[in-house]
Amino acid sequence: MTVHLNTAGAGLMPSSVVEALCGYVAEEAAGGSYEAEQRYAPVLEGEVYRILAQVLDAPEDDLALFDSATRAYCSVIGNLPLTAADTVWVTPYEYAGNLILLHGMRRRLGLRIEVVPLLPDGNVDLDWMAAHIHDGVALVSLPHVPSGCGVINPVEEIGKILAPWRCFYAVDACQSVGQVPLSVAAIGCDLLTGAGRKFLRGVRGTGFAAVSPRLRSAVRLPFFDLQVADMVADDAFEVSTDTARRFEFAERNNAAVLGLNAALHHHASRTDDRASGALREAVRGAIEEIPGTRLIDPGTRHAQIVTFLHDRVTPEQVRTGLRARGINVWIAQGSHTPLYMRAQQVEFAVRVSPHYYNTDADIEAFAVALRATLN
Repeated sequence: MTVHLNTAGAGLMPSSVVEALCGYVAEEAAGGSYEAEQRYAPVLEGEVYRILAQVLDAPEDDLALFDSATRAYCSVIGNLPLTAADTVWVTPYEYAGNLILLHGMRRRLGLRIEVVPLLPDGNVDLDWMAAHIHDGVALVSLPHVPSGCGVINPVEEIGKILAPWRCFYAVDACQSVGQVPLSVAAIGCDLLTGAGRKFLRGVRGTGFAAVSPRLRSAVRLPFFDLQVADMVADDAFEVSTDTARRFEFAERNNAAVLGLNAALHHHASRTDDRASGALREAVRGAIEEIPGTRLIDPGTRHAQIVTFLHDRVTPEQVRTGLRARGINVWIAQGSHTPLYMRAQQVEFAVRVSPHYYNTDADIEAFAVALRATLN
């Protein structure tokens, strides 16, 4: 029996998700893809947006589905008409994929990118943000929880600081949605992106975004697909909606969307009361008790991601050793959280990410396997 401690990579799909995914594919194979799509239209065109709105505490009209959170971020932020007069704020925890987009925009448009400093304990410096925010800041982007370490950034507090200013506020919730309570309304962000495959326990190839009306009206999309646009003359087209659905393309993996819908329902109906913090602390304690380990653990609030190094055994050797003993962990690449990890001189590290489906026995099995691997 494998103990899965790599939910930050991809969570284990519950049976309802597997049944929705495989059942839809079977119906496509037996009776035709278009016909299956027509039968499931109430879910594909309505229900999945309603349950996503419930999970994110966001208006249904603000929601769009994508094949990944990165696609969602690039589709929205990449089409903002920023200029050389604009400044973008990021934190040292920013995801590399988002940074690549932003630096591409910097090269093309001449905008300025500024890194918000951290306090000595690893928390984002809110006082610095409050003292330095100005009308030249056009976008503030940060992850709720970075992929390379478990700090929970104070997104609601940052939203309050930014609310009086013109800047758009983007939150990457890939590693938080499904494990950390969140509310788009309470955060006050203009964009929240997320992935279905991680702590929501959905299907790979699913992502989503909540896009505020203010941000939608500012974005200049180069294309609208046929589910929202129509050629009304030989040389003219009209777009039929102002909702976030205008960011979507008509062609998508309907089986994956059905799986995402099932995962959202599964998450919304959870009644477990397992103390996630206790799981994290048990993992952290198992690592700390072994000589030669170094935790990469900034900040004062933490999600269920624990990252560490060993002074003699490489991260690849740790992962291989644990997998041989039935434990799944993953390797966090420093280049994926480059601003923070480079400062910590971390190229690779071991990432352990339990979820509510893990048990105390799972964490004890991890502790035993880790001791055997490192001793």
